[in-house]
Amino acid sequence: MKIFAVRIGIASIALFAASAPGSSFAAGTTDPWTGTWACSPQLSDSSVSPPTPDLSDTTLRQIVHVSIGGTTLRIRFSNEFGKTPLTITVAHIAKGAKAGAIAPESDRPLSFGKQSSVTIPSGALIYSDPVPFDLAPLSDLAVTIHMKGMPDGVTTHAGSRATSYFTPGDAVTETTLPSQQSIDHWYFLSGVDVLAPKSSSSVAILGDSITDGRGSTTNGNGRWPDNLSLRLQSNKHTRNIGVLNEGIGGNRLLHDGLGPNALSRFDRDVLAQPSIRWLVILEGVNDIGTCKSDCDLDALARDVILAYQQLIVRAHSHHIKVYGATILPFAGAGYSTPRTELARQTINQWIRTSGSFDAVIDLDAATRDPDNIASLISKADSGDHLHPNDAGYKIMADSINLKLFSK
Repeated sequence: MKIFAVRIGIASIALFAASAPGSSFAAGTTDPWTGTWACSPQLSDSSVSPPTPDLSDTTLRQIVHVSIGGTTLRIRFSNEFGKTPLTITVAHIAKGAKAGAIAPESDRPLSFGKQSSVTIPSGALIYSDPVPFDLAPLSDLAVTIHMKGMPDGVTTHAGSRATSYFTPGDAVTETTLPSQQSIDHWYFLSGVDVLAPKSSSSVAILGDSITDGRGSTTNGNGRWPDNLSLRLQSNKHTRNIGVLNEGIGGNRLLHDGLGPNALSRFDRDVLAQPSIRWLVILEGVNDIGTCKSDCDLDALARDVILAYQQLIVRAHSHHIKVYGATILPFAGAGYSTPRTELARQTINQWIRTSGSFDAVIDLDAATRDPDNIASLISKADSGDHLHPNDAGYKIMADSINLKLFSK
């Protein structure tokens, strides 16, 4: 296994590096925009395909739970995996209410270069114009769009752990969508930024399904990044810090899976986000677990470590502090063998002792069974012995020293 075989788009790196927030930090200025919510785009497959026949001539209402608040915001839409353009004919935002409804008095139209519609080219993203909006911290924002046609290749985020609502035709301004149906995925929506005070910044969390919240309650906002947001908001010294969940289920450092590998998506999902000051990396369990019996786990551990080093170098070049999170126990899961446990211990030992990270967040120590350190503690286990449950995700967030996010 050779790490240099990982696919990285050089043109994309150049594009994102030119506009990355770290560049402004290096110049002694701060990006006025701060991310309050994000998800990592991936290509839709048969398991997350849009409803039949598709989302063409459909109103889609998506609910996201933000971290920090603000009075002006912008929305980011992505056609990253579309091979043809995506046309959004109209888009609105509003405060989310129950079961896909909105608070009608909060409804605001979005514009794009002062136009109400926009066509996003293949492989591109676009920001809305800034819009005045009273966005409370830790609140639900409803983003409603009507689409004309569908691109060949649908950009989605499979593990939303949140319900989206849709109905035929243009019903964007309706308080409750008529004859609405629902699906637990996000489509084309990839970010919400706020115009925040100069003291604001954000932390990006690069991860897999554990960061994405597998095993948490749908619509419960119980992912460990959600719990971290709650803790940051409760502390007067950290309440201006946004939390961006850049987890993808099945993600690996070294190879593509349900989404692009972490090395290849790093510039888009981390460096291109506004006002990133910290990065937490919780990746590697899927690299270990998909290393089959004929795979050299010693070589894999070395390649995982090299991948961490590469991410650290790239983040540090943008003045972003990088915190390494240890890989959680998974004894009893399908990945579990004596060999994979040895690889996990080898990698975790390097994370703890190498001094390569700016700090270590020991999530392994926080979640393991003290009587069997290869296993999750029972109260944290969702039942598959790999993913935590709501209680486990809270344990993870509660174990983090908030002083890591001091200025």
